[in-house]
Amino acid sequence: MKKREVNPIDKDKIAEDPHLLPYAHTLGSAIIKPIDKGRAKGTAMTAMYEQTTNQLHQIKNQVEKLLAQAQDIHDRIDISEKVYLADCSFRPVMGQEYQLYEKKDGSWILSMVTPEEWGANPPYYYLAKARLLHDHTWEILHVNKEKNVLDL
Repeated sequence: MKKREVNPIDKDKIAEDPHLLPYAHTLGSAIIKPIDKGRAKGTAMTAMYEQTTNQLHQIKNQVEKLLAQAQDIHDRIDISEKVYLADCSFRPVMGQEYQLYEKKDGSWILSMVTPEEWGANPPYYYLAKARLLHDHTWEILHVNKEKNVLDL
């Protein structure tokens, strides 16, 4: 006959799942401190607000850049319309620079002659220097500060 073994540890003094206890169950266990849930949530929310604010600032900067680019394109369209409405006795070449002048009757003329080349008494009022781009729009290179061609 076999001798029955008796467990010398009292079942009332042991835990069935010690790893689930909210405190250390032996002297050698790691110290378990309760988490301050309010502080943890506050820290997490602070980080969340900081990150989302940074992302919103990045998006705002991108939108401002896009608006500036859109305004530049709008200005190119505006000046291109004015140049194409101007009298021109030649065929403009892409990549070349031309001068936009205003005649005395208020109409516009596109010329290859720079204001300096006219001499002391130019026949027209200088408005702007522009370059014909490959997409058939005009890039403004210089604007007469006395009269902004975009305001005409």
